[in-house]
Amino acid sequence: MLTAGLLGYIGGRIAPGKFRVGGGHGASGQRYGPALIDDDTPTPEHARFKLSRMLAMTAALLSLWAGGLWLIQGIPVLEDMNVFFTKAALITFGGAYAVLPYVYQGGVETHGWLGSPQMMDGLALGETTPGPLIMVVTFVGYLGAWTKQAFGPDNLFLAGCAGACVATYFTFLHSYLLILAGGLLVEATHGDLKFTAPLTGITPAVVGVILNLALFFAWHVLWPGVRAAAPFAGTFAGFSALLSLAAFIAQWRYRQNIMNLKPAVARMENGLKPNVSHVAEDRWVSRAG
Repeated sequence: MLTAGLLGYIGGRIAPGKFRVGGGHGASGQRYGPALIDDDTPTPEHARFKLSRMLAMTAALLSLWAGGLWLIQGIPVLEDMNVFFTKAALITFGGAYAVLPYVYQGGVETHGWLGSPQMMDGLALGETTPGPLIMVVTFVGYLGAWTKQAFGPDNLFLAGCAGACVATYFTFLHSYLLILAGGLLVEATHGDLKFTAPLTGITPAVVGVILNLALFFAWHVLWPGVRAAAPFAGTFAGFSALLSLAAFIAQWRYRQNIMNLKPAVARMENGLKPNVSHVAEDRWVSRAG
């Protein structure tokens, strides 16, 4: 990302026309009259950059961050989550799909908060819900504190809830800092090539990160028994490959809505393994009984 941003900055100096941000929208043949707020509207007073306002907002949000640290001090698992999810929020770029490889590496390989199949289940669950995919960090925090028994073996549920809160809090708090304290400064750079050219260079790098995540997902889904020592170990999941191909064709060729595909895929999976629901029901009954 840093290299791509540097290349964008250099490109903006050498060939500014190639790195200037464009609208990307076609011209409309219909006009709807003036908008209440448009590109020509003067910036209102509350949206103008003021150093005193930025410093006050920064101090308030840093106080919230320090308060969160104080609440979890002495609990090693939650302290590790604070450090990890703070880094995940600050050093990643490009949205949830660019963050998730980093979250997987830290949560599964570095800290051992959850296993690879559990992480894949969390990502699948995140994809089937209408909320942002980055909320999988809440899932990781819950399982991590549960697995590591943050509050002892007798308080697993409470530990999981605390881990979910810590992961969510320290992931999103810094975004509010950047938006509320730094947003006015960013707005002041609108249209300035010195700032937009690096972002133009970073954009294709983000696409590459997302492509890497797609290949990562495919690797773990098609070879469920994969591990670093044996990258293609286990049985190839042929049905998953065919199902993915069918879903791709339905979307790309026949323009099917994703909300129509998800229940259809679920029915196909249940049709292939009709005993899954009964097995889950038996396990539930045995636990409850």
